[in-house]
Amino acid sequence: MTKYMVTGATGHLGQKVVTQLRKLTGIKNIRLGVHTPAKAIHLKNAGYELAAIDYRQVATMTKAFQGVDVLIYIPSITYNVQDRINEFENSLTAMKQAGVCNLVDVSFIADQPNNPFQMAGYYAYLPARLASSGFQYAVIKNSLYADPLIPYLPELIERHNVIYPVGDQAMSFISRADSAEAIANVAVKPYLRNHGQNYLLTMEQNYNMVELARLMTAATGKQIGYSPVTLQKFADIYRAEGDGDELASMYRAAAMGLMDKVTNDFRHITGHAPQNMGDFLKQNYQRTK
Repeated sequence: MTKYMVTGATGHLGQKVVTQLRKLTGIKNIRLGVHTPAKAIHLKNAGYELAAIDYRQVATMTKAFQGVDVLIYIPSITYNVQDRINEFENSLTAMKQAGVCNLVDVSFIADQPNNPFQMAGYYAYLPARLASSGFQYAVIKNSLYADPLIPYLPELIERHNVIYPVGDQAMSFISRADSAEAIANVAVKPYLRNHGQNYLLTMEQNYNMVELARLMTAATGKQIGYSPVTLQKFADIYRAEGDGDELASMYRAAAMGLMDKVTNDFRHITGHAPQNMGDFLKQNYQRTK
């Protein structure tokens, strides 16, 4: 019996990975890494095995990783590169001490050496670090999540425009549900995860902002155009929410053409196409009404 562990199991992506993994391997083979077990009591009541983890404490994670065969590593949410690297290094140390040999690492499209996104240094470091780690592993990079577009739509309807400061460049997207399906499939299939593979999950096409605005118009029935603001203006608008500068650095990368790559990796992993943006927006916008 193979034991799988998912870190960040109560997060937006983690919950969906757990659901997909359960379909493929059964609940008894899954352990959930959670930072606050008291907040995950519903998962314990549902039959899941819980383990407390703290990325800053090797001893805690070593205990949590005992008996695990495959670790699905979903990192914490932070915009501090050094903190993220330290957390990952602690996790690798705990894996070695616990005897975990197989890793599925969740990463992001922004890993080019010239990418100005604030967290690009972490994503660029991952594949080289793992290549020398001695583990059997695969890196799964997500493109931009489509999911945050849904709660963003009322603001865009009010503005009458998409305002992303990316000019005429396109961006690639994937839904969290599709990402989770691919991650779970890689985790349970050794031939997909044991040879240092580096996947990028995207829809079958990317979208420039004119295309995206037209799809939003079709999904909502409200006219949405494209009128980009400057990077500085975008950062100023969303700084109060805590991530304005970080998001602006990501869209700076997009404006450089660094966030538009498209692959067939999702189809290769799952055997079918990912959901396209038009269908995703229509389906999920209707659910919010």
